[in-house]
Amino acid sequence: MAISVVMPALEMAQETGKLISWLKKEGESVAKGEPLLEIETDKAVMEIESPGDGILAGVKIEAGAEVPVGQTIAWIVRAGEVPPADEVAVESGRKTTSAAPATLTAALANQPSSSAPSTQPVKISPKARRLANERGVNLADVRGSGAGGEILASDILAAAESKATPSPATVDTGSPISRLMAERTTRSWTTIPHFFVTREVDAGALNEARQQLGPEIEKSRGLKLTHTDLLVAVLARVLSKHPRVNASWTREGVHTNPEINIGLAMAVDDGVVAPVIHNASNATLAEIAVQRRDLAERARSGKLRPADIAGGTFTISNLGMFGVDAFTAIIIPPQAAILAVGRIADRVVPVGVGPEAHPGVRPMMTLTLSSDHRVVDGARAAEFLRDLVEAILNPHQSLG
Repeated sequence: MAISVVMPALEMAQETGKLISWLKKEGESVAKGEPLLEIETDKAVMEIESPGDGILAGVKIEAGAEVPVGQTIAWIVRAGEVPPADEVAVESGRKTTSAAPATLTAALANQPSSSAPSTQPVKISPKARRLANERGVNLADVRGSGAGGEILASDILAAAESKATPSPATVDTGSPISRLMAERTTRSWTTIPHFFVTREVDAGALNEARQQLGPEIEKSRGLKLTHTDLLVAVLARVLSKHPRVNASWTREGVHTNPEINIGLAMAVDDGVVAPVIHNASNATLAEIAVQRRDLAERARSGKLRPADIAGGTFTISNLGMFGVDAFTAIIIPPQAAILAVGRIADRVVPVGVGPEAHPGVRPMMTLTLSSDHRVVDGARAAEFLRDLVEAILNPHQSLG
């Protein structure tokens, strides 16, 4: 039975998706779970996997088209099958027909009767496949250096460099992800009324919590606890008391999100992605740490799944590991706020209160909240940061 390939909904309030490219040609064999096409959403360019085994047929949409969520854009058929007669029409202008195209018919005739593909797909990472498309590298000319002969991004870059010729004047058009990031940040900055609130906080208690809780998590889960893990856990608890900061701006107005899903801004080779820790307010610290590690590994290898970037309601951008003291971050629509976190650095600050106060050296951290003024006014932002600072000063109480 033919399986329909539809435009998926990867984000909250998503109405359409842009088809970037087909990774398989009509008439080619595909395996379930194998990369089939690339689509663009408000947050990233994502690879979509084949929903089943068979042959790609009845392609209705060409690259570059905007497609409503849920619309059928192609079919996966078994050998000897053709797509439903009334679903083969191609919106790009090709003539509607009740029979399969000649190229597809020939491909079907040459397929074995089994529904499984007759050829093994090229083993290649998603990132390497994108680079090959962007740089015009023929995969047949590339020898993979990965496990089992898998073609890696480094193999594609080496192949592209070997055939490149020097040019005195070149224009870097960027990758799909970098171009998308440029478009989305420009739209956010020019359409959302950003405003910023900044607080400094003593991170001494946060350091102590990491030292005390880290060994047990490392022993039981095999990973090191990070400051980001602690911040996500503390932040999720504080957001539960400030639903407006966890809300979203929609065409109808302010939408209060039922879950607290915290995105983590991560730098990758060709841009920034923000995979999401879902339902963070109900997750333990160890569970948050495991999710963060898994998301980071998939982001670095270019293997983020659609569910990994969907549904974020608030985002953290932490540049402390790069030695940055403080910065402001741009909101990711339709979220209403994003928290920029600087490094923890020793500074001379007043220690104590009143006559007992004296200069002292403390590990300080700067937090900057960017808010959408349509959703979060100044008083709400200040109250949220006040409670977040209090929670960071008392992490054990916050996480208890």
